[in-house]
Amino acid sequence: MALLTSASLTAQNTFTDTVTHEGYFNLSITGTFTATVTVQRSFNGSDWHDVDSFTGPAEEVGFEPESIYYRAGIKTGDYTSGTVNIRLGYEDRETR
Repeated sequence: MALLTSASLTAQNTFTDTVTHEGYFNLSITGTFTATVTVQRSFNGSDWHDVDSFTGPAEEVGFEPESIYYRAGIKTGDYTSGTVNIRLGYEDRETR
C-alpha cells in the first residue's frame, strides 16, 4: 500500500488513492476552489468514515496510532467549481 498520494480534483465524488498511515502524516490542500474536502479513514479499506473536512486551503499534520487506510476528496454534492490539489501521506525517505 502506498504511503503518499496526490490528486487534482475537479468534480464531486472523487478522491485520492488510498494510503496507509501509522504515525505522523501530512495533509496539504491547495488551489482555488469552491468545495468541501473530506478526509476519511477505513479499518478495512471499503467502509469509509469521515474524520475531518475543509472548505479552503489547509496545511495539517495528523497522527494515527495504528495502521489505517486514509483518503481525501470531494463527496457527492460538495463541489461547485475550481481545482482542489491534495497531497496526503508521507514520503518514506528510506526508499528514496
